[in-house]
Amino acid sequence: MHKRTIAALIATATLALSILPLRAETVGEVGVDWMGNDILIDAVRDPKIKGITCHVTYFDRGVLDRLQKGNWFEDPSNNAIACRQTGPLSIGDIDLSEEGEEVFKSGLSLVWKKLVVTRIYDKKNDTLIYLAHSRELTEGSAKMSISTVPLYGEEVTWEKGKPQ
Repeated sequence: MHKRTIAALIATATLALSILPLRAETVGEVGVDWMGNDILIDAVRDPKIKGITCHVTYFDRGVLDRLQKGNWFEDPSNNAIACRQTGPLSIGDIDLSEEGEEVFKSGLSLVWKKLVVTRIYDKKNDTLIYLAHSRELTEGSAKMSISTVPLYGEEVTWEKGKPQ
C-alpha cells in the first residue's frame, strides 16, 4: 500500500472512533432484592471535554425477575445522572446547537431501548447540561434526569475559542 493510502485509513479509523460515544466503566453495583435485581453505577467521561465525569445509575434486572415477569430482553428506563468537574477543563469541538450531542449510549434492551446521555451547552449561562434519558424505537419515555456543570469562574481551555 502507498503511504497516502495507509495515512488515509488511519485518519478515517481515528475519526470514526472519535465520533463514537464513550463506553462506561462500572464503579458500583448495589443489590436491591433477592430476585437478583441491581442498581449499577457507571462512570462516563465526556469524550470531547477533558475534566468532566458523569456518574449514571440504571436498573439491571436479575434472571429470577425476568423469569417471574417475562419480558426477558428489557430493563426499566429508570436512571439518574450526576456530572462534576474531575480535572482541568479543556473543551474540544462540541456541538453548540440546542439539540446538543450524544456523549454516551448503552442498550437497555436487546434491540429497541437505549440509555442515552446528551450534552447541551447553555451559552447564556455558561453551563454544560447533561441529560440522561431512554430512547426507544417505537415510543419514547418521559423518565429523564439532568445534571449541570457551571463553567462560570472556572479556568477553561476552549480548543476553538469560547463561543461568543
